[in-house]
Amino acid sequence: MKNSILITIVFCAITVGYSQNQLTFKNITEAQNGYIGINTKSPDAMLTVKGTIHTQEVMVDLEGAVAPDYVFEKYFTGTSLLNPAYEFLSLSEIEQFIEENHHLPKVPSAEEIGTNGLSLKQMNLILLEKIEELTLHTIAQQKQIDALSKRIETLDHE
Repeated sequence: MKNSILITIVFCAITVGYSQNQLTFKNITEAQNGYIGINTKSPDAMLTVKGTIHTQEVMVDLEGAVAPDYVFEKYFTGTSLLNPAYEFLSLSEIEQFIEENHHLPKVPSAEEIGTNGLSLKQMNLILLEKIEELTLHTIAQQKQIDALSKRIETLDHE
């Protein structure tokens, strides 16, 4: 009995090993440099996929990139240690840039994205910077609205 179980286990192991060595996929390529391609014969990164990827989560390591807390740091302290070159633009400066370039400052143009593609890490950091800037502009506008409302209320009572 022990021998027949042992023979069955060995046979299964050999069969699994053989089938794994023979397993190939038509749409997966391994290049000479070790890069893997799905739906491409010439992968240009560690993993290159030509097509849609369906996933529940993507984790991106920043690897030296600075999260845009420098926006708030610059706005409230006048300087940024995180990004000393950062400049908080006024709405009129942003408007002028948009009129001249037809896109937001630091955001790549449609032509640039079409030519160079889009880095999700870089774009998410840029968009977060823009959200933080918009938040600060909105807060400033709300303060102006509140001040004007008080002034109107004062004038109404005179």
